[in-house]
Amino acid sequence: MIEEQVILVNEQDQQIGTMGKMEAHEKALLHRAFSVFVMNDKGETMLQQRASEKYHSPLLWTNTCCSHQRVGESNLEAGKRRLQEEMGFVTELKELFSFIYKAPFDNGLTEHELDHVMIGKFNDEPNINKEEVEDWKWMALDDIKIDIQKNPKNYTEWFKIIFDRFHKYTLQNQY
Repeated sequence: MIEEQVILVNEQDQQIGTMGKMEAHEKALLHRAFSVFVMNDKGETMLQQRASEKYHSPLLWTNTCCSHQRVGESNLEAGKRRLQEEMGFVTELKELFSFIYKAPFDNGLTEHELDHVMIGKFNDEPNINKEEVEDWKWMALDDIKIDIQKNPKNYTEWFKIIFDRFHKYTLQNQY
């Protein structure tokens, strides 16, 4: 199996190369990524629990889906592709904002990403891919915020960073 490539970028999100995903995470190099938040009509966000076989952050809760764009793929195309692969559905997505973050893991890998955060609407049950996702649930934004404060070890490092920005954005923009 060919290793997935990530798109290395500078701080202006200009592509400067590609590299295998593991090597980029071992070297903590800045690369392009995306995070999708799917909400229902009640204003709840769909969270996923990462599968137990994941090479980092297994069984931790995180946003609906996230991954890396492929060369030649737009942010929205990438978000829809991964939503289908992980959660078994597709919905229209809108890009909200992007920012750079760095999150080291206990296993020596580091996420150093220019993350494009997207939102979508969906009101049904997903058809999760058990190789990627252990479980899922809907949660209100304020309940997520409280639970992250009470139980931070239950959530992925990047989700805690991204959620804070996403929550502030949705409050300011009435999502």
